[in-house]
Amino acid sequence: MRVCLASTSPARLMLLRQAGIEPLTRAPQVDEEAVIAAVEEQEWRVLPPAEHVLLLARHKAADVVASLRADEPDFDGIVIGGDSMFAFGGEVLGKPYEPEIAAARWRAMRGGTGVLHSGHSVFRVRAGHEPAEAFAVAEASVTFAADITDDEIAAYVASGEPLHVAGAFTVDSLGGAFIERVEGDPSTVVGMSLSTLRRITGELGVSWTDLWNRDAGS
Repeated sequence: MRVCLASTSPARLMLLRQAGIEPLTRAPQVDEEAVIAAVEEQEWRVLPPAEHVLLLARHKAADVVASLRADEPDFDGIVIGGDSMFAFGGEVLGKPYEPEIAAARWRAMRGGTGVLHSGHSVFRVRAGHEPAEAFAVAEASVTFAADITDDEIAAYVASGEPLHVAGAFTVDSLGGAFIERVEGDPSTVVGMSLSTLRRITGELGVSWTDLWNRDAGS
């Protein structure tokens, strides 16, 4: 059975590969800000992080399902969409982009704990059937070391790694040494919860092990 990842995120691709899955990848064409703004305007409220990431994950997956069915009508498999955001101290922290912003965040986060929210959407796609969807949100708390020095923060920011990731940190690369504890599925912090994906894929009648298509040595 084929797998299509509705994302160009290197971290999400790496996760699936480590889990034995070599997916097709497609970039969703979704205006994320417009999607969120439309719902918040209609409902007269600010979406909390869990609803925010789930809404975007579902839109991303649905967009790729539509394009995939148009381009490959015989596609038989699943499409996976995801979105993540990090909340710390009551504030949602996206990608910092600027070194000064990343450094300020790290100085504020050291010794503290935040929550990574990850939305997941999986569609079962096959010819002659309407796509069926299952979705869920996973959360994991992240506690940062209290003794991180300003010099360490400066060096980490200078590496460029934290500039383009939600929350300005990674757990599976250079940033991992500065994280003391993760409570929840660790893969959630990387980009997607594999245990959550397995569960909702099963809800669609698909066995996770049927998706394994990658040699252990590749």
